[in-house]
Amino acid sequence: MALPTLTPEQRAEALKKAAAARTARKELRDKIASGEETIPAVLGRAKSDQIVGKTKVADLLKSLPGYGPAKVSQLLEATGIDISRRAAGLGERQRQALLDALK
Repeated sequence: MALPTLTPEQRAEALKKAAAARTARKELRDKIASGEETIPAVLGRAKSDQIVGKTKVADLLKSLPGYGPAKVSQLLEATGIDISRRAAGLGERQRQALLDALK
């Protein structure tokens, strides 16, 4: 499927919207890193909050203190979650398995 041709104004608007989404995801990861947000709270609103829902679970976990790429991929593999899964795409069992593994 070919991408639609955008006018320069539409392209500028799309770029502006994408930059705002990246900034919001960065702020979310910073809040998780500082302890203002918890993973259970964030995953709880993944279905209703579009910014949280489109964020990869691996990126959310890497924001936790002490969790790097190796530990995150090991955790996701142990819980049966694909590394590219987004927060809104987690099933109830996957979400519960992840929360249990983080305790």
